[in-house]
Amino acid sequence: MLNIYKDKEEASRAAAQHFVEKARIAVEESDKFTVALTGGSSPAGMYKLLISEFKDQVAWEKLYIFWCDERWVPISDERSNAGNAFDDFLNEVPVPKDQIFPMWKEGVSAEAYAKEYEAVLEEVLKDGNTFDLIFLGMGDDGHTASLFPGEKVIYEQDKKVAAYFLQAQDMQRITLTAPLINAAKSVAFIAFGSKKADALFEVIKGEKNIEKYPSQIIDPKGELMWFVDKDAASRI
Repeated sequence: MLNIYKDKEEASRAAAQHFVEKARIAVEESDKFTVALTGGSSPAGMYKLLISEFKDQVAWEKLYIFWCDERWVPISDERSNAGNAFDDFLNEVPVPKDQIFPMWKEGVSAEAYAKEYEAVLEEVLKDGNTFDLIFLGMGDDGHTASLFPGEKVIYEQDKKVAAYFLQAQDMQRITLTAPLINAAKSVAFIAFGSKKADALFEVIKGEKNIEKYPSQIIDPKGELMWFVDKDAASRI
């Protein structure tokens, strides 16, 4: 479902409300809430609301937090998705630290840790495969998570977590793969700004071309939600 809001603030509020509602339902049903967070600046507004206005509406001790993808850098690195999430969000809520799983481990390769991360997912997730909620961002080029245009990882079918060297950025990336994302009960994209307008149009209205617009491959068994502002949706 495509939800268009007048501005980033209104869209962020709707995303925060979605987070709260999915957490409530999951805790009622299974006594825990499994969620994968996106990186980038898109979730900042949602995080601000979750640590303030909505803080008392979430059973934080029941959360199990993962990430959709990561640059293979230490959490202390300013480019780290996990590091930014701790600074903006997780340091302000009482989620047990052993229920937070950054995509980083010192002293091992990204490929080795992808296998470890997959093992943790299989232990924590319902049936080893199903998140309650996954938040995704979308790049100006139509990528999501670390599923970048033209990369083989787009077509990965066997792994739940994959690591690879992204030549365009000269660095290792680690990511949840499309089959795992599509197994989620709920997947929610957050996209703001006119720079996303062309990609959003192609992903939602354009011809199928996952090689060029990898976000098109996200087609979950559960619900698919888009929280976007009117600038991002200007071509739709």
